[in-house]
Amino acid sequence: MSIVVTGASGQLGRLTVEALLRRGVPASDIVATGRDTTRIEEFADRGVVVRRADFAAPDSLAAAFAGADRLLLVSTTTVDERVANHCRAIDAAAAAGVSLVAYTSMSHADTATTVLAATHRATEELLRQRGVPGVLLRNSWYLENYTGQLPLVLRNGAVVGSAGQGRISAATRADYAEAAAVVLTTEGHAGKVYELGGDEAFTLTGLAAAISAATGRQITYTDLPADELVRVLTGAGLPAELAEVLADADLGMSRDELLTTSGDLHRLLGRPATSLADAIADALHREPAAADHAG
Repeated sequence: MSIVVTGASGQLGRLTVEALLRRGVPASDIVATGRDTTRIEEFADRGVVVRRADFAAPDSLAAAFAGADRLLLVSTTTVDERVANHCRAIDAAAAAGVSLVAYTSMSHADTATTVLAATHRATEELLRQRGVPGVLLRNSWYLENYTGQLPLVLRNGAVVGSAGQGRISAATRADYAEAAAVVLTTEGHAGKVYELGGDEAFTLTGLAAAISAATGRQITYTDLPADELVRVLTGAGLPAELAEVLADADLGMSRDELLTTSGDLHRLLGRPATSLADAIADALHREPAAADHAG
């Protein structure tokens, strides 16, 4: 059985390839794809098949997906190009006769109101329209979106956002990747919709409290109007378009659009998802800069 993973040069795709290998899938049955194959050469050294897949070039997709039985379609990052990219990938998967496409969507994509959710909703609809057997992996937020900001948070003594007291069911990329590997290697998932997220939801006030507990520093949460958050993010160096998308996502969080109580991630993993406290502790251990600010 050939399993293709798109975006294997990115964080979630790379972790999924690793999860498939840990689950005992022969390396020769895994196809790791990316636009720049030099970034995934180490997989080839381990026996994984490496192919170029450029979502803007349909011919490359046809070659990358040839002979595939199952496909993990990792959503692309450029928001305004996402739906067109996914359309080409789904068409290529259908033409290749792929028996199952697992798509990394977003929590409550069918009802959520954010710009990000709209692109995922459109992709889900494309899967249905094309008649490709699919499974929707509706991932909530990544814990790394927060733990990656620990040096800045500790330097400023504050978490900033526009999420109010909305609850967020974030989990680690590794947990989402492991769940994807389970779906790709077991039966009975076609047609399913999995609302994936951590076992314990938290607010950004709770995030600040968890960082305080882990570091011994007093960290507060400052809730900002969305337009002010955009100014803060652009001032920190983010492109304006990305800053606007992130502020819009925070507004979605304020409406609990990234909250799930389904337990789907826990069930797929067969264990609890990584907790916020453990993710913070791991990030402090891995990032000397964050640990220095915690001192």
